[in-house]
Amino acid sequence: MSIEQRLLQRSNTSCELCSADANLSVYEIPPVSTATEENSIFLCNACLGQINDPGTIDPNHWRCLNDSMWTPVPAVQVMAWRQLKQLEGEGWAQDLLDMLYLEPEVQQWAEANGSDEDDDRTPSKDSNGTDLQAGDSVTLIKDLDVKGAGFTAKRGTTVKNIALTDNPEHIEGRVNGTRIVLLTKFLKKA
Repeated sequence: MSIEQRLLQRSNTSCELCSADANLSVYEIPPVSTATEENSIFLCNACLGQINDPGTIDPNHWRCLNDSMWTPVPAVQVMAWRQLKQLEGEGWAQDLLDMLYLEPEVQQWAEANGSDEDDDRTPSKDSNGTDLQAGDSVTLIKDLDVKGAGFTAKRGTTVKNIALTDNPEHIEGRVNGTRIVLLTKFLKKA
């Protein structure tokens, strides 16, 4: 039986992320050296197009991950995590990401993207020069006016489960229930 036939059977002839039942194709989850049933999923054209071209992402389409992220299939869990990670600026996506538990080896696979660009990134450092990692907790060392949100983030506020950005001087985190970008020079690792 071919990979496509096994995936059709596993997925009950529907997209493994959004459950659409038309225009389905096999997607090999990077990094992959040899395509197998374990590292491939069945996707519809809508999901596949947005995965291949993140500039066309429609956040509302991905609300389907609320259901598909609970699958026991590791490959589907990996893609659900990756899509939620891309959408973590959306409150609902961050909430789902916070709930999603992956086994350590599945988490490692989800974080791997097949390129070395993460290795070349300058590390984010707090005001004391301590390296910051995604998921760390930090404390504000200064009152910060949050533009556009109409509140002041007070000194001493703890921001849990931070996310790193492409800019090593910025991190993202939730303060007063609002996801904001913070300058690392105003933070210390908690």
